[in-house]
Amino acid sequence: MGRHEHEDERLLLEGRLVETEDSLYTGDGSVDIKGRPVLKSNTGNWRACPFILGNECCERLAYYGISTNLVSYLTKKLHEGNASAARNVTTWQGTCYLTPLIGAILADAYCGRYWTIATFSTIYFIGMCTLTLSASVPSLKPVECVGPNCPPATTSQYAVFFSGLYLIALGTGGIKPCVSSFGADQFDDTDPRERVTKGSFFNWFYFSINIGALVSSSLIVWIQDNKGWGLGFGIPALFMGVAIVSFFLGTPLYRFQKPGGSPITRMCQVVVASFRNRNLQVPIDSSLLYETPDKVSAIKGSRKLIHTDELKFLDKAAVHSPTENTTGTHNPWRLCTVTQVEELKILIRMFPIWATGIVFAAVYAQMSTMFVEQGMMMDTKIGSFIIPAASLSSFDVISVIFWVPVYDRILVPIAKRFTNQERGFTELQRMGIGLFLSVLCMSAAALVEIKRLDIAASLGLIDQNTPVPINILWQIPQYFLLGAAEVFTFIGQLEFFYDQSPDAMRSLCSALALLTTSLGNYLSSFILTVVTALTTRGGNLGWIPDNLNQGHLDRFFWLLAGLSFFNMVVYVFCAKLYKSKAAS
Repeated sequence: MGRHEHEDERLLLEGRLVETEDSLYTGDGSVDIKGRPVLKSNTGNWRACPFILGNECCERLAYYGISTNLVSYLTKKLHEGNASAARNVTTWQGTCYLTPLIGAILADAYCGRYWTIATFSTIYFIGMCTLTLSASVPSLKPVECVGPNCPPATTSQYAVFFSGLYLIALGTGGIKPCVSSFGADQFDDTDPRERVTKGSFFNWFYFSINIGALVSSSLIVWIQDNKGWGLGFGIPALFMGVAIVSFFLGTPLYRFQKPGGSPITRMCQVVVASFRNRNLQVPIDSSLLYETPDKVSAIKGSRKLIHTDELKFLDKAAVHSPTENTTGTHNPWRLCTVTQVEELKILIRMFPIWATGIVFAAVYAQMSTMFVEQGMMMDTKIGSFIIPAASLSSFDVISVIFWVPVYDRILVPIAKRFTNQERGFTELQRMGIGLFLSVLCMSAAALVEIKRLDIAASLGLIDQNTPVPINILWQIPQYFLLGAAEVFTFIGQLEFFYDQSPDAMRSLCSALALLTTSLGNYLSSFILTVVTALTTRGGNLGWIPDNLNQGHLDRFFWLLAGLSFFNMVVYVFCAKLYKSKAAS
């Protein structure tokens, strides 16, 4: 390293180097694993991404290897009813997307994304091994059915199985909010070239997720149904081990963002300080509000944010009190910087956009529950080959794998000509298109179910709990539409919550994006519970009985289609009002 490079490093450490596009070092505050400023030339960018994408691909293969066919395991091996199994699946999936709040807070405040991923990956691996044992050791497996007699699983068998399942949910909590953000950290968004490339990263990140999901929904599901659940759970456990190895191999190439302290604490400080200063007047000149004089923010790992005029009552947190020391240190519970206030404003502005993702996630949850149960009541034979109902989700994955390169290489260049956006569509436009596609998806599912019930009625199969002779491939359109909706909405969410979040809250904001999936699963469970309670009154079988030939699953799908349409209308209204983040 030459004399000028040493000087650049010294100035970077002091926060006094103004970064330009051609600087040797990154301008976003990233460091190496030892905390030293990093050169652009030999760290980050696409050279670091194969290890992160490989980790995500293997981890998602492990996750979907469990979740895709879980409803089948619960009904066939643990002998649960359709509604109960669907509730257990969506509750577990909801927990998998709720625990990321824990991992995100640890990553942003204390450990950093790298060590959070490493620690929780180990917990995840232990959970996978426990689940494998529960399906392999004879004393831990439920007794097989003998004719119509299906003995329920014992308490200890349930305990071991669900312990493994919820250890996986906890492990997911440290991985999911950090991996996409850690991958995006490898691109310096102060460099125009790397900033544009980062948009492609999110597309290929989601592509790698679905490569793992494709293997799970086809090969792993087939192994579970035909070769046994011990092997079917053991292979995903092995891939989780591969995911951990892949992640550690890339360590020398990674760029790291310093943890900035607890984002929850900082937000609470703004609320408390603004309340304490409620009687003070906010100056007309925003430059009189408190901010550090340095180029760098007082928050580690964060650049300064420009003051905005919305939510002015929060600005009181940055107003100097006559009794407050104006020269020395400040009590952060009485006086906060403009950047700290703007962090909270950003989260509040994002909230309506975030909330509209919950109904979309409820629609997505049907792929691993009601779509599978619908498929189990259809003809699964293609020639002499029998397709497991859960394997139809591979068409969702194929759709994603098809649409990601089409979007990245074809739609974006075309859209650029009309929108003048560097990524073709804004994140908000992208998410809106996905919400529209979700309405079409649920409508397609309802139409297929109407056709299935008509055939069941014409053949006198209503009272028989047997599959109806309508080919399962009729489900392909609903899976394909859901995959297209994912490419627009879920990837749009990844981009939106990373780009619009404050620098020191990126893991937390990624966790909030995942929280919509959690709440969507819980919403699905809630809707199922309410629908079951309302439609079974007076001794009726209800919309979703154990024998779906006697039910009206189509009405459930129409209900979700209606909710999705209403949600889309609300989203369009919120998106028009949204104002983007501005950094200084």
